[in-house]
Amino acid sequence: MNSLYLAVIGIAMIIGGYIIYAKFLGKSIFQLSERYTTPAHAMNDGVDYVPTNKFVLWGHHFTSVAGAAPIVGPAVAIIWGWLPAFLWVTLGTIFIAGMHDMGILWASQRHRGQSIGTLSGRYIGKRGGNLFLVVIFLLLLMVVAAFAVVISNLLIANPSAVIPTWGAIVVALLIGQAVYRLQWNLPIVSIVGVIALYTLVLIGDRFPIALPDTVWGIPANGVWIILLFIYAAIASLLPVWVLLQPRDYINGLQLFIALGILYGSMLLSAPTVVAPTLNSNVPDDTPSMWPLLFVTIACGAISGFHGMVSSGTSSKQLEKETDSRFVGYFGAVGEGLLALGTIIAVSAGFQSLAEWEEIYSAFNEGGINAFVEGGSNIVNAGLGIPAGISTTILATMAVLFAATTMDTGVRLQRMVVQEIAEVAGVRLRAFSSTIIAVGIALVLTFSAGADGSGGMTLWPLFGTTNQIMAALSLSIIAIILAHLRRPSWMVIIPGIFVMVASLWAAVSQLGTFISDGNWLLVVIDAVILVCAVWVVIEATAAYRRAHNTPKVVWTDDDTDAPLPQAQAIKHGK
Repeated sequence: MNSLYLAVIGIAMIIGGYIIYAKFLGKSIFQLSERYTTPAHAMNDGVDYVPTNKFVLWGHHFTSVAGAAPIVGPAVAIIWGWLPAFLWVTLGTIFIAGMHDMGILWASQRHRGQSIGTLSGRYIGKRGGNLFLVVIFLLLLMVVAAFAVVISNLLIANPSAVIPTWGAIVVALLIGQAVYRLQWNLPIVSIVGVIALYTLVLIGDRFPIALPDTVWGIPANGVWIILLFIYAAIASLLPVWVLLQPRDYINGLQLFIALGILYGSMLLSAPTVVAPTLNSNVPDDTPSMWPLLFVTIACGAISGFHGMVSSGTSSKQLEKETDSRFVGYFGAVGEGLLALGTIIAVSAGFQSLAEWEEIYSAFNEGGINAFVEGGSNIVNAGLGIPAGISTTILATMAVLFAATTMDTGVRLQRMVVQEIAEVAGVRLRAFSSTIIAVGIALVLTFSAGADGSGGMTLWPLFGTTNQIMAALSLSIIAIILAHLRRPSWMVIIPGIFVMVASLWAAVSQLGTFISDGNWLLVVIDAVILVCAVWVVIEATAAYRRAHNTPKVVWTDDDTDAPLPQAQAIKHGK
């Protein structure tokens, strides 16, 4: 089969979803208003709350939510065949991911930019909110620890990506000053920034940097991980406009260009899909496609981490409420296109079925390396870009995606630590909460040795935890819509599907962990399951109660969405 068919059909479906379905959601369901004063204006503090151009904010949101997951997930899930992965990515992006990201962004900015954890306590109840925070904390811990390991491995496997990866930080700092301090023209700054990044790619290809095997007794992996956490801690404390915004924005442009290169190469070379449509000859260690497909591919179809970004950072920077459609839904579109590109790269980037089967000789044998190898083969064949540079471009793209997610994750974890401390009656400053967040992640990362491999300890739980988080976030949107007496079927149906698949997968994994004697994962999986089921029960009750309280009306004059009457009494309002 010609891979061009997959690319054209997939892109048309996803873009069509933005044009048609996102417009319906914005106008009829979320009823976005240009007249509403967003928290970025009402609470502007120059650090976390900063009104931001929607294109810059889209860059932050897109690169923060994308990470390595929309590459890793599809690149692993293709083992069941390209068709299931293709359908889940395209339909998931259109009907679930875009709606989820846009909905959480809308809900959060209508509540002073409050996090999804705080919103859960507000609409489900204090107990449900506290359990929600437990799930959020564990999910962020998995993300920042695992992504540190993924990035370090990529930098070691692709030393040509070292210079463009770290050089991007310098470029971002300069862009932040140019746009916010000097008020330079954004398009011109963008063009110069992209040229600078791709110049760094060429320099990195010419001058690869590889660390010694050990530095002061610490393996190279461990050194990179320590440097990454130092950077992420500093980045999480700086005002968003100094580094986070410009880094994510320019990375977003560069990464979209890289996607353009990949899709352009497909157009010119039209490689044949060698992976099976439905793979009936899977390796012996491959689990059942149901429900594992729907948690293996999380980012790129639906992801709970997106809700944390939408409510943790993006909602505090939204210039106009109507920008929610572009930032939230189109941010999910960007990730869906990355996941689609990954599916094509790992299913058509090899010469034969035999070569593909050699790569996928066991479950989890695919991943980022399969994407980089398959994608670089397509770019080399389509555009004639030398294999070395093609590999550097795609490796840098993967690293930058993962790095932007990691530094945003540390910033979010810092806020979650502060929320947990407030529940315990303790008030923490940003510096202290950052030290705690990074310290816990470092302990986990180095718990299995100096190479930092402990960072992957909890990763087997990421898919199920992430999707459970997404379903719980959808329940918050549904409850809010119920209070507003607006239709909520487009939220409830996907929410039930994602929750059933996620809980099924979590229970299946629990049995596997027990059989393997992995008691740490048994305990954490059980804790997540109990918290999730408890929150689902309380959310269901809250949804029913919402229909028994007076209709809530939101106006453009509200600086914070009014609580339902019963909730208002409970909160002393």
